[in-house]
Amino acid sequence: MTLSVQHLWLIPALPLAAAAIGALTPRNGRTLAAGVAIGAMAGSFLLACLALAGALADPAAHHTFNFDWFDLGFGALRLGFLLDPLTAFMGVMVSFVSLLIFIFSTGYMKEDANYKQFFCFLSLFAAAMLGLVVANSLLLLFVCWELVGLASYLLIGFWFHKPSAAAAAKKAFITTRIGDLGFLLGLLWLQDTQGTLLFYDGGAGFLEPAALTSLSTLLPCGLAISSAIGLLIFCGAVGKSGQFPLHVWLPDAMEGPTPVSALIHAATMVAAGVFLIARVYPLMAADQALAAVPVHALTVVAFIGAITALLGALIACAQNDIKRILAFSTVSQLGYMMLALGVGSWVAAIFHLLTHAFFKALLFLGAGSVIHAAHHEQDIRALGGLSKKMKITYVTFAIGTMALVGVPLFFSGFWSKEAILHAAHGWEVSQLPFYAALLGVVLTAFYNTRLMAETFFGTPRSDGAGHAHENGPAMTIPLVILAAGAVLLSLVNLPTYPWLQARLLGLHEVHGHPLSEGAGLMGLSVVLVALGIGAGWALYGRSLRPNASAPDPLAARLPGLFAALAHRLGFDELYAATVGRLNAGLASLATFLDHFVWDGLIRLLAALGEFSGFVSRETDERTLNGGFDATSGRLRGAGQAYSRAQTGGAHGYLRTLALGFVLLLILAVLGGAR
Repeated sequence: MTLSVQHLWLIPALPLAAAAIGALTPRNGRTLAAGVAIGAMAGSFLLACLALAGALADPAAHHTFNFDWFDLGFGALRLGFLLDPLTAFMGVMVSFVSLLIFIFSTGYMKEDANYKQFFCFLSLFAAAMLGLVVANSLLLLFVCWELVGLASYLLIGFWFHKPSAAAAAKKAFITTRIGDLGFLLGLLWLQDTQGTLLFYDGGAGFLEPAALTSLSTLLPCGLAISSAIGLLIFCGAVGKSGQFPLHVWLPDAMEGPTPVSALIHAATMVAAGVFLIARVYPLMAADQALAAVPVHALTVVAFIGAITALLGALIACAQNDIKRILAFSTVSQLGYMMLALGVGSWVAAIFHLLTHAFFKALLFLGAGSVIHAAHHEQDIRALGGLSKKMKITYVTFAIGTMALVGVPLFFSGFWSKEAILHAAHGWEVSQLPFYAALLGVVLTAFYNTRLMAETFFGTPRSDGAGHAHENGPAMTIPLVILAAGAVLLSLVNLPTYPWLQARLLGLHEVHGHPLSEGAGLMGLSVVLVALGIGAGWALYGRSLRPNASAPDPLAARLPGLFAALAHRLGFDELYAATVGRLNAGLASLATFLDHFVWDGLIRLLAALGEFSGFVSRETDERTLNGGFDATSGRLRGAGQAYSRAQTGGAHGYLRTLALGFVLLLILAVLGGAR
């Protein structure tokens, strides 16, 4: 049994319906809201599995269902759904990991007054991400992309009574909008040049050969049209996936509840950027055959990814908040995924995206379990001694850590990381991203060893850690399932049997290679992991912190570097001093112009209007009306006088004529005498 492409809309529709029900549920309907949300997500997972079965039956095909949305006059704007292995694997991962996070949330958020609202927002978040995954239109993807941004704003600022949470929500929303502006411009440019935003449309989609050929035209600046549009779309991915230089929002997103952090950093929001670039990969790679192009789009992606991978790992080494360490770890791992995309191995990027979803969700939920048990203590300096108090959390967290670090050979993170390193090593453009990735391997092992030692070993260093105890099944069962996934997922893409790679590439047959082919690089990676773990254990494991106020061993040895990393290398301060001040200056200028220029101009125009009205009124009332009234008065007086002379008596008229005759006679005589 499979799910046809015509019914893919059901996958996001179920959690969307759950969000609507949750919004209409009364505040005391906690059980109903949570039950509907979990049931809807379970239904989406089952449908995604059926869709995966359909996609694997013919992995080379792009099954589409396109339809007219509305008529623009010169043509219809079309949307659609797409079913292929990339869509199917992403759908299964997002729905399954989200389901486990939903279940975990029933225990973590059970005391929260806005419990039912929380599940409403979670369902909206999952629905938006699933809609993004199944879209066959860049426009539909963009709509769901923005809904993901809205849901993230609601969830990061869920505890809005905390000023830090409200500020973090605004920071995430505004920062990601900067990248989304580039995405929107690329979308509009693509629509203008191709007349369609469908990925696949029977040969007429913009990811199909005919369109890619036309997009290879060079612009006056030397870039291909595909390069320019691809880089604009990549701006959206930079914002959503926390890539340098728009990475600053992602650590602050930790102000939301821990299940939100797990959902954002593992299965949904940050994964959207990597998925977007993988989906439009043919567009991004269209300029590879053009030697005259000065900068290829994927080259930019590779270097941005390498910088982000190294930057995130460095800053994570000096953080003390357990969730912020994991947040910067996410920044770093997303950088690895972008690096893989940039060097031409989108399959390695998706493999790492899938493995990362499991072990990073496990780590965030493990951190949530620690925080919940330690009475909301998040500072690793104030934890310690939890390995004996929280054995399930400790073991599963250790499994997630080993998968993230890349401990061979039984952890999925090792194989997905190795695939990225091999792809970067074979990149002919430059070896700098490869060396950055190698350094990131050492740092990843180091800061995770520090995290484990400070959190679980030694003795409790606070009352919260001292009174901690293991949480209930609602929180521990998802940890166990995710831990199993962090181990077993490696089986789907071993070098000797790369089943996932074959399916993503549309192949029915699987062709592996012996481990000896990459043994040298694999051995180097293992040595670097051991080096990082050894350095971390030497500093933090051998001599455990006696109390929360004891100095950090790394800070004692490298105080300047540690302080810089602890302050995130000053990116927030730099942006505040540059972009922030520029924005404040522009706001002040706008205020000045509004109050003194535009407002003054409006007041001047109003005064001129009043003066013109006064002059018009005076001219009308005193000159025109006055003159007219005076003339009318005189005419009226003359008429009245004349009317009095008209008595109607004949004798009076004869007397007047006789008097007039006498006067005329006298005048005539006097005139003749002269």
